[in-house]
Amino acid sequence: MANAGLQLLGYILASLGLLGLIASTAMAEWKISSYAGDNIITAQAMYEGLWQSCVSQSTGQLQCKVYDSLLQIPGEVQGTRALMILATFLCGIGLLIAAVGMKCTTCLSDNKEQKNKVAVAGGVLFVIADMLLLYSLQKLLMCAIAQLNEVNKVMKLLKGSYYAFPLFQL
Repeated sequence: MANAGLQLLGYILASLGLLGLIASTAMAEWKISSYAGDNIITAQAMYEGLWQSCVSQSTGQLQCKVYDSLLQIPGEVQGTRALMILATFLCGIGLLIAAVGMKCTTCLSDNKEQKNKVAVAGGVLFVIADMLLLYSLQKLLMCAIAQLNEVNKVMKLLKGSYYAFPLFQL
């Protein structure tokens, strides 16, 4: 197994990953759609997040609406929301389990083999949470790319999806 310093570094990186995962899940700006063309009088930008959708007009007015029902949420957003929550939960549980298995803690100090297995179990939970994060982002991006075929529609990815990609690396 790794020495205590490497375990502590991994634990700190996993903690930062959990904080970033919570922040990116909570952000309202995952995807922006706008219509561009010669016939448009008032430009509108539509922000879609996991929890609400907003419309920003060129006049500066911003209107946000929280998703009231699961039926009004697009399928890709529902799936991304569920996977991000599950990844957050697994990462949090992984942090608790990994803390027990670290060499710098005194939990299970009388049984080294069991302590190593607990540390590995925490690491496996981190990897599973990481794969859930990557899959949810990939699925949302594929659906966003598929929607680009509409006339005069421009779509960009925003903070939520940009902040979630580096978390995969942590």
